[in-house]
Amino acid sequence: MHKALQVAARAMYLSAPNPRVGCIITAADGSVLGQGHTQGAGGPHAEIMALRDAAERGHNSLQQATAWVTLEPCAHQGRTGPCCDALSAAGIGRVVAAMIDPNPKVAGLGMARLAAAGVQTQVLPPHSALAHQARELNIGFFSRMERGRPWLRMKVASSLDGQTGLQNGHSQWITGPEARSDGHAWRARACAVLTGIGTILEDDPQLNVRGHNTPRQPHLVVVDSRLDLPLTAQLLSPQATAEPARQIWLYHATDPQDQQHRPKRAALTARGVQLIEMPGPGGKVNLSGMLSDLARREVNELHVEAGHKLNGSFIREGLVDEYLVYMAPRLIGPGQGMAMLPALAALHDSVQLSFHAVDRIGPDLRLLLRRA
Repeated sequence: MHKALQVAARAMYLSAPNPRVGCIITAADGSVLGQGHTQGAGGPHAEIMALRDAAERGHNSLQQATAWVTLEPCAHQGRTGPCCDALSAAGIGRVVAAMIDPNPKVAGLGMARLAAAGVQTQVLPPHSALAHQARELNIGFFSRMERGRPWLRMKVASSLDGQTGLQNGHSQWITGPEARSDGHAWRARACAVLTGIGTILEDDPQLNVRGHNTPRQPHLVVVDSRLDLPLTAQLLSPQATAEPARQIWLYHATDPQDQQHRPKRAALTARGVQLIEMPGPGGKVNLSGMLSDLARREVNELHVEAGHKLNGSFIREGLVDEYLVYMAPRLIGPGQGMAMLPALAALHDSVQLSFHAVDRIGPDLRLLLRRA
């Protein structure tokens, strides 16, 4: 199962919106007969790739073989056929899964159908270290299936005193090139990257993955209450929108019947932007509703790179699951903070976090934090 998890990690930037799954097929003596991981959406799942690999190695008989899978084999007809049926048809004698699939269309049915076909089945204890690793690998998929919203990861680059930019707005570059490259790797693993109109008007970012050989670009989400997105924005440039599969979803709070915004709506739509009305209090976008809608659009991990105002809104509404903070060893003094939050009267009202991981990335620190 350790090996299967290593193989599953190879699907990190590939399989979305499907989970990252690895499969190892072993003989009775423990030797590896075949292995594989989930391919891109619509492509073969890990089990099918492992069966194909075994056949290519000349192992045509898999009687008494064991399939080690990091997630329960699927039992439904989606973009591909049921993997549980493929395993039993191949003569696999035993299937060990790290976790039950949280997808309601599966949720134990895969293992049940295998057992009904005479295959020995085993699921690791849910609190075991290997099961924990399997869940962490697909934390966004589990979030979408169990909570109906993506796993929201907020990325921030700051100085040691918590400033993301100078008072004049200048912020390039607080952290070093190693941290910036690592940040692109985290973008690449996400299903979608989100920013707000404030960041676009200030920095005009492309918000695509650069410097990494990724098979797909994450979708782009823009929070823009009043449709202020300039048609000249870099994220609308041919370079940023070169991949046809990349969607641009703009969430706004304007009335579709408002004549004032009709020309802008038409111009953005002509550029390939999908406009999604999601009004909330105070003329702002309903952030919670937006996350539910993104889950329906099969977004597992949502990578947020926004300014302190939108960051503060996400935090105040309790919507941030994980903080990805790159902290540079420098002091800036008065500047722009990580998030606009209200003043507190007592420390116990603060947002309680715990360190999930702390690593050195070049000269900077990378902090991964979650709600305590």
